Amino acid sequence: MSEEKPWPDTIRAGDCEQHEPLVRRVLAPNPSPYTFTGTQTWIVGGNVGAGADVAVIDPGPTGSGMSVGDPPDANGAGHVDAILRAVEGQRVAAILCTHTHRDHSPAAAPLSEATGAPIIGCAPLSLKDDGPRADSAFDPDYAPDRVLADGERISGDGWTLEAVATPGHTSNHLCFALVESGALFTGDHVMSWSTSVVSPPDGDMAAYMASLSKLYERDDRIYYPAHGPAVTKPRQLVRGMLGHRKQRERQILRELEKGTAVIPVMVQHMYKGLDPRLTGAAGRSVLAHLLDLRARGVVRDHDEEWELA
Repeated sequence: MSEEKPWPDTIRAGDCEQHEPLVRRVLAPNPSPYTFTGTQTWIVGGNVGAGADVAVIDPGPTGSGMSVGDPPDANGAGHVDAILRAVEGQRVAAILCTHTHRDHSPAAAPLSEATGAPIIGCAPLSLKDDGPRADSAFDPDYAPDRVLADGERISGDGWTLEAVATPGHTSNHLCFALVESGALFTGDHVMSWSTSVVSPPDGDMAAYMASLSKLYERDDRIYYPAHGPAVTKPRQLVRGMLGHRKQRERQILRELEKGTAVIPVMVQHMYKGLDPRLTGAAGRSVLAHLLDLRARGVVRDHDEEWELA
């Protein structure tokens, strides 16, 4: 989570762009302060003939995927049609979801209906999201045909995808490794344009840090996130993200050394120049840090006030 950074996208929403022989991208029309230029749906599989198998990762929203109006708009932007255009003449063998936020998984059902492909990947999760990210409320209708465990693989014509469990942003978050090319599809776990929002109760900072450390130990060549540009130096970015989170923790402890504190005041002191639209999300991440510190016996709370233990 950060202020928006200038990254002019190379394609328009609905267009399909080739990134490497086995990887294409279709951009969803749901830009926002939380989704950047929009959700990126990744298509895995080369053009090896009519009817060749492909996999679709993070089919995205069924509509705009943004918080618009009351209730939020979730209908009619045509992203499923754009995916179908991109895979015309090929067979969708699997629809995979990294997690079940509303900007990632709702299109799985209509895409499955249109193609007959099974929905595979993360476990279902239905929670009443009390965080500020209306664009990322959980998808209560997600119903996978198969849930992948850590290390489990699926394959098609010339490609193999391996599930990499990365809880933290959500408890059901998976990344997917493309064995043949060394690419890792990271969903919302690692992005170069922004840090991931970790929003309790489902988001868990200790799990998120452990998952970052897990990726740091891997040797993936490139990351393809669900939002923002590809990451060409994965271990360098992950090392920086681990350091950034530890720095945030130190900031929180310095705030508490001054005396009892409440989260809105800590956010005001810690996030200088933050887009006001992201203030609530920053507060959720601070809460995630505080809950982790409380579990470790470092801090305690009473009536939404926090202090050193």
